[in-house]
Amino acid sequence: MRRALELAKLGNGYTSPNPMVGCVVVHQGQIIGEGWHKQYGGPHAEVNAIAAVEDKSLLPKSRVYVTLEPCSHYGKTPPCVDLLIDSGVKDVVICNTDSNPLVAGRGIKKLLDTGAKVRIGVLEEEGLELNKRFFTFLSQKRPFLVLKWAETADGFIAGPDYQPVQISSLLARRLVHKWRSEEQAIMVATRTALHDNPRLDVRFWSGKSPLRIVIDRNLTLPEHLHLFDKSQPTIVYSYKKQEQAHENLQFVQLQAEEPFLPQLMQDLHQRNVLSVMVEGGTFLLESLLQEGLWDEALILKSLSKTLSTGIKAPAMNYGKLHETQTIGSDNLFYYRKQ
Repeated sequence: MRRALELAKLGNGYTSPNPMVGCVVVHQGQIIGEGWHKQYGGPHAEVNAIAAVEDKSLLPKSRVYVTLEPCSHYGKTPPCVDLLIDSGVKDVVICNTDSNPLVAGRGIKKLLDTGAKVRIGVLEEEGLELNKRFFTFLSQKRPFLVLKWAETADGFIAGPDYQPVQISSLLARRLVHKWRSEEQAIMVATRTALHDNPRLDVRFWSGKSPLRIVIDRNLTLPEHLHLFDKSQPTIVYSYKKQEQAHENLQFVQLQAEEPFLPQLMQDLHQRNVLSVMVEGGTFLLESLLQEGLWDEALILKSLSKTLSTGIKAPAMNYGKLHETQTIGSDNLFYYRKQ
């Protein structure tokens, strides 16, 4: 099962909104096939693992380890549980059950109905950690939210009048691009978009650039910003109606009489956006912290850079400090909501 979890991690950044899943086929103590879910819309882990078994006649005498309950419904691909049954598999070990209402125990029941031996909960905590985005999306009805910001040694996030300042080291900036590649979307608010003019891509790392989410409540941002260059999918949320629609650039109007952030989360959930990294600004980050709309926070604090005046970084008086480490000339503080 530990090997299956290792395999599942190889799909990180590519499987959303599906979970990461790994599968290992064992015959007489030897691995004879293994696979993982490589990308959304592609074959699932069980399909790849079964395909890797050269002698299919061994499958009825083999044990299959899979990190998540095999799916029992038709989605982008046929049900994996049917493949296991048709292959004659009679012994299945599962890390986590699937809380998706389309599965929710049906895959396990199908296996049991054929007389197969099924064990559940092997390395369960590791599996929950691996797919925390997926399980949070299902249980909270919103994306998994990772808050990220960089601040100076004296606690500032930008200069006076929101003047952008390079705070993090090159090594830390490269790490941020790695983080971006692991999330399905990345979000900024109006002032960050205007003053920083970010690209929100992964040019310093290999991987898939995320969906860009821009909060522009009154549609005041100028069209020349990098965020509107249509180089990657982008959604702009506002209270105003915008008739324009372009490839890779979409405008969504929210109801002015309703709170903004809950509507935004609901819309992202309906779009199957599994996770979002939020990169600013201070008002948005503090609002999410105060409303409990976050799961993790990654704070890069410079060891030497100071400003003495400017825009203060959010006050991190929430959650629990889980880990600290030094990244070049920065300290990384990793918080969890619980």
